[in-house]
Amino acid sequence: MARANRHSPNSDAPSRRRGARSGIAARGAHPTESRALARRADTQLSVRLGRAIVAGVFPPGSLLPSAAEMGQRFSTSRTALREAYSKLSGKGLIVARPRIGTSVRPKAEWNLLDPEVLAWHLIAEPEDRFVADLFALRHAIEPAAAEIAAASRTAEDVARIAGAFGRMERFRHGGGDLIGADLDFHVAILEATGNHFLAALGGLIHAALECGFRFSWLGRGGIRDDRLEQHRGVLAAIDRGEAELARVRMVELLTDSLDDLRKFRERRGGDASLIAGRRLTS
Repeated sequence: MARANRHSPNSDAPSRRRGARSGIAARGAHPTESRALARRADTQLSVRLGRAIVAGVFPPGSLLPSAAEMGQRFSTSRTALREAYSKLSGKGLIVARPRIGTSVRPKAEWNLLDPEVLAWHLIAEPEDRFVADLFALRHAIEPAAAEIAAASRTAEDVARIAGAFGRMERFRHGGGDLIGADLDFHVAILEATGNHFLAALGGLIHAALECGFRFSWLGRGGIRDDRLEQHRGVLAAIDRGEAELARVRMVELLTDSLDDLRKFRERRGGDASLIAGRRLTS
């Protein structure tokens, strides 16, 4: 609420002061501020609902409870619920049908490349199939991207990749943003291809890296030395313009990273056969 409304000399009645603090619909609130608060509430609700859907609280194919029940369950208004539904519909998670209601769409129709949808999967314990499919797609994209980057790289491209690798070296024992440095390394390679569609897949790479860090060597506080050297090999091949070697080095890196994940899932009792079945060879 606008600061002037709370402290105006003409607003000395306790009831009016309470009203000015009572939420986005409070009388006397500045319209711009009210709209900003309303948008923030809608966003928070869409995140809560999205996480619940991805976690299976509302399974695919199920009909969501009535608006009245959802409003009570999430302590929200119909307007906020409608806005949240609109955002989730745009991500492919739900669909509204006249005289039927709003239902959760099949997983195959979800926009899994949406950064928020990917993040919601990582908040929950990802299923082995999700992890396997995520890394399979990464295998399909990144070796080709490394090959293209090596063939078309500029000095600026190489500097960005090298800068990210330098931070990975500094944070190799977990003393800084190792995930961010690793992400920047791989995203810089995608951008070095000059292909805007490949560069737009940074969210996918981020989700895959989050899985790798969360389920493998991050628990030990740093990156394995051999994985770090494999990153160095990718960088060196791109720097020298050796396109085929860059592809091979990226395949080796991703294959061994996936193997790390498979071994971790075996120790955790997961179905590592699903992940193992996604392995690539060079």
